[in-house]
Amino acid sequence: MLSYRHSFHAGNFADILKHIVAVEVLEHLTKKDKPFEYIDTHSGAGLFNFKSAHARKLEEHSGGIGKLKEAEYPELSRYFKVIRSYNEAGKSNIYPGSPLFAKYFLRPQDRAWLFELHPEDFQYLCLNTSRQRKIKVTCSDGLQGMNALMPPASRRGFILIDPSYEVKTEYDDVVAAIKKAHGKFATGTYGLWYPVVDRATITKMKNKLIRSGIKNIQCFELGISPDTDEHGMTSSGMIVINPPWGLFDKMSKLLPKLARTLGESDALIFQCEQLADE
Repeated sequence: MLSYRHSFHAGNFADILKHIVAVEVLEHLTKKDKPFEYIDTHSGAGLFNFKSAHARKLEEHSGGIGKLKEAEYPELSRYFKVIRSYNEAGKSNIYPGSPLFAKYFLRPQDRAWLFELHPEDFQYLCLNTSRQRKIKVTCSDGLQGMNALMPPASRRGFILIDPSYEVKTEYDDVVAAIKKAHGKFATGTYGLWYPVVDRATITKMKNKLIRSGIKNIQCFELGISPDTDEHGMTSSGMIVINPPWGLFDKMSKLLPKLARTLGESDALIFQCEQLADE
């Protein structure tokens, strides 16, 4: 299915969590001169304009990045700096997707592999990454593409897996793909984003990862309202395999603060879990 378009949802509370974690991982990888590779299995268009018809339809960014004041979040200075780099001075209508967050950190020795199946978003992605030699954009299945690249030549990397979950089997598919990739590249950092629409489905997915034998798995979740049986995403999460040192402590302090800013209920909805030890 190719009906999902992230342009309707860019900059929402789920993007904030996903991209904060991505920035932390990418910053960690650039602390060493050794090259790394970034792999994005579901890249989207790359850049989003809050003034576009898609963004204006749901206005999800208003309840997400629109609520964050940079002065109140000094611990997110790099996150805001990346966003500013894609905007004209004094403006804030452009929001980068995951590939453009990664592009900001890429050095001459690093490479990125971006996969996007939606034909229109693929064309936008090509345009937004400017066909740089260090960035390869492919209109193909990202999970298959990811596994074909394992292990990456640099033996260092961040793999971001961010499907739409339009098809329920994707929850099982991502676990199977991660297990296969990890078997070839056990030292890479894997980031798996998920939406909380049905809590039982998420619990099942987590348990499959816990039983996989993969070590050093952390999970961070941020919500705007309590779990419900009604339709719609109330929380989202990032599962991180081989997280950088210090990520858990930072997120443990940051998530309650974000929950207070972004939440739509009196409850502070967040989780920090160690799913599997090192």
